[in-house]
Amino acid sequence: MVEQRAKLSSGTVLYRRRDGALEILLVHPAGNYNRRAPWGIPKGAPDPDETLEATARRETLEETGIDLAGPLVDLGHVDYTRSKKRVHGFAGPAPEGAAPRCASWEVDKVEFIEISRARRIIHPDQAALLDRLQRHLGELATSEKSSA
Repeated sequence: MVEQRAKLSSGTVLYRRRDGALEILLVHPAGNYNRRAPWGIPKGAPDPDETLEATARRETLEETGIDLAGPLVDLGHVDYTRSKKRVHGFAGPAPEGAAPRCASWEVDKVEFIEISRARRIIHPDQAALLDRLQRHLGELATSEKSSA
Protein backbone atom coordinates (compact mmCIF):
# COMPACT_ATOMS: atom_id res chain seq x y z
CA MET A 1 0.00 0.00 0.00
CA VAL A 2 1.35 3.44 -0.97
CA GLU A 3 1.51 5.94 1.88
CA GLN A 4 -0.57 9.05 1.19
CA ARG A 5 1.33 12.28 1.75
CA ALA A 6 -0.72 15.13 3.22
CA LYS A 7 1.14 17.88 1.37
CA LEU A 8 2.66 17.77 -2.10
CA SER A 9 5.20 20.27 -3.39
CA SER A 10 7.42 20.60 -6.45
CA GLY A 11 10.47 22.74 -7.11
CA THR A 12 13.74 23.19 -8.94
CA VAL A 13 17.34 22.49 -8.08
CA LEU A 14 18.91 25.13 -10.31
CA TYR A 15 22.66 25.16 -10.60
CA ARG A 16 25.48 27.11 -12.19
CA ARG A 17 29.27 26.97 -12.18
CA ARG A 18 31.08 30.05 -10.93
CA ASP A 19 34.89 30.06 -10.90
CA GLY A 20 34.81 26.25 -11.08
CA ALA A 21 32.48 25.89 -8.07
CA LEU A 22 29.02 24.39 -8.29
CA GLU A 23 26.38 26.78 -6.94
CA ILE A 24 22.74 25.99 -6.14
CA LEU A 25 19.86 28.46 -6.14
CA LEU A 26 18.21 28.49 -2.71
CA VAL A 27 15.48 30.60 -1.13
CA HIS A 28 14.84 31.51 2.48
CA PRO A 29 11.25 31.72 3.74
CA ALA A 30 10.03 35.17 4.80
CA GLY A 31 8.50 36.10 8.12
CA ASN A 32 9.75 36.75 11.61
CA TYR A 33 8.81 33.19 12.63
CA ASN A 34 11.13 31.88 9.86
CA ARG A 35 14.24 33.80 10.99
CA ARG A 36 16.03 30.56 11.90
CA ALA A 37 14.31 28.37 9.33
CA PRO A 38 16.50 26.43 6.90
CA TRP A 39 16.85 27.49 3.29
CA GLY A 40 15.31 25.39 0.53
CA ILE A 41 14.74 25.03 -3.17
CA PRO A 42 12.10 27.26 -4.78
CA LYS A 43 8.96 25.14 -4.58
CA GLY A 44 5.25 25.11 -4.00
CA ALA A 45 2.00 23.22 -4.32
CA PRO A 46 0.65 22.22 -7.73
CA ASP A 47 -2.50 23.82 -9.07
CA PRO A 48 -5.30 21.42 -10.04
CA ASP A 49 -4.36 19.46 -13.20
CA GLU A 50 -0.84 21.01 -13.23
CA THR A 51 2.10 18.66 -13.83
CA LEU A 52 4.82 18.56 -11.20
CA GLU A 53 7.37 19.94 -13.68
CA ALA A 54 5.07 22.83 -14.61
CA THR A 55 4.61 23.53 -10.91
CA ALA A 56 8.39 23.61 -10.39
CA ARG A 57 8.84 26.07 -13.27
CA ARG A 58 5.98 28.31 -12.10
CA GLU A 59 7.11 28.38 -8.48
CA THR A 60 10.69 29.21 -9.50
CA LEU A 61 9.43 32.16 -11.56
CA GLU A 62 7.07 33.31 -8.80
CA GLU A 63 9.68 33.13 -6.02
CA THR A 64 12.90 34.11 -7.82
CA GLY A 65 11.91 35.88 -11.04
CA ILE A 66 13.82 33.29 -13.10
CA ASP A 67 11.92 32.00 -16.13
CA LEU A 68 13.01 28.49 -17.09
CA ALA A 69 12.70 27.54 -20.74
CA GLY A 70 15.31 24.76 -20.93
CA PRO A 71 14.92 21.07 -20.14
CA LEU A 72 14.75 19.85 -16.56
CA VAL A 73 15.75 16.46 -15.16
CA ASP A 74 13.42 14.71 -12.72
CA LEU A 75 15.36 14.01 -9.50
CA GLY A 76 12.46 12.18 -7.88
CA HIS A 77 11.04 13.12 -4.51
CA VAL A 78 11.97 13.35 -0.86
CA ASP A 79 9.60 12.80 2.05
CA TYR A 80 9.96 15.01 5.09
CA THR A 81 10.64 13.02 8.24
CA ARG A 82 8.71 15.27 10.66
CA SER A 83 5.66 16.02 8.50
CA LYS A 84 3.71 14.34 5.76
CA LYS A 85 5.22 16.59 3.09
CA ARG A 86 6.58 15.21 -0.18
CA VAL A 87 8.81 17.43 -2.32
CA HIS A 88 9.54 16.62 -5.96
CA GLY A 89 12.73 18.08 -7.42
CA PHE A 90 13.64 18.94 -11.01
CA ALA A 91 17.21 19.93 -11.87
CA GLY A 92 18.50 22.19 -14.58
CA PRO A 93 21.17 24.73 -15.34
CA ALA A 94 20.28 28.30 -14.52
CA PRO A 95 19.73 30.42 -17.62
CA GLU A 96 22.81 32.37 -18.69
CA GLY A 97 22.93 35.68 -16.84
CA ALA A 98 20.14 34.70 -14.44
CA ALA A 99 19.72 37.36 -11.74
CA PRO A 100 17.56 35.92 -8.97
CA ARG A 101 15.52 38.28 -6.82
CA CYS A 102 12.90 38.04 -4.10
CA ALA A 103 9.87 38.04 -6.37
CA SER A 104 7.32 36.95 -3.76
CA TRP A 105 6.32 37.84 -0.23
CA GLU A 106 7.00 34.18 0.59
CA VAL A 107 10.80 34.59 0.49
CA ASP A 108 13.18 37.14 2.00
CA LYS A 109 16.44 35.89 0.45
CA VAL A 110 17.30 34.30 -2.90
CA GLU A 111 20.91 33.38 -3.68
CA PHE A 112 23.17 31.06 -5.60
CA ILE A 113 25.14 29.30 -2.87
CA GLU A 114 28.24 27.12 -3.23
CA ILE A 115 27.18 23.49 -2.79
CA SER A 116 29.13 22.70 0.40
CA ARG A 117 27.57 25.71 2.14
CA ALA A 118 24.18 24.91 0.57
CA ARG A 119 24.38 21.46 2.19
CA ARG A 120 24.82 23.07 5.62
CA ILE A 121 21.88 25.47 5.34
CA ILE A 122 19.30 23.59 3.23
CA HIS A 123 16.33 21.88 4.88
CA PRO A 124 17.80 18.53 6.00
CA ASP A 125 15.15 16.54 4.15
CA GLN A 126 15.98 18.32 0.88
CA ALA A 127 19.71 17.52 1.07
CA ALA A 128 19.13 14.24 -0.82
CA LEU A 129 18.18 16.32 -3.87
CA LEU A 130 21.68 17.85 -3.84
CA ASP A 131 23.19 14.34 -3.75
CA ARG A 132 21.04 13.32 -6.71
CA LEU A 133 22.03 16.46 -8.62
CA GLN A 134 25.71 15.73 -8.09
CA ARG A 135 25.24 12.12 -9.23
CA HIS A 136 23.40 13.36 -12.32
CA LEU A 137 26.12 15.89 -13.13
CA GLY A 138 28.82 13.25 -12.57
CA GLU A 139 27.07 10.87 -14.95
CA LEU A 140 26.55 13.74 -17.38
CA ALA A 141 30.25 14.60 -17.31
CA THR A 142 31.18 10.93 -17.78
CA SER A 143 28.82 10.51 -20.75
CA GLU A 144 30.09 13.75 -22.34
CA LYS A 145 33.71 12.50 -22.06
CA SER A 146 32.84 9.13 -23.58
CA SER A 147 31.00 10.71 -26.51
CA ALA A 148 33.89 13.10 -27.29
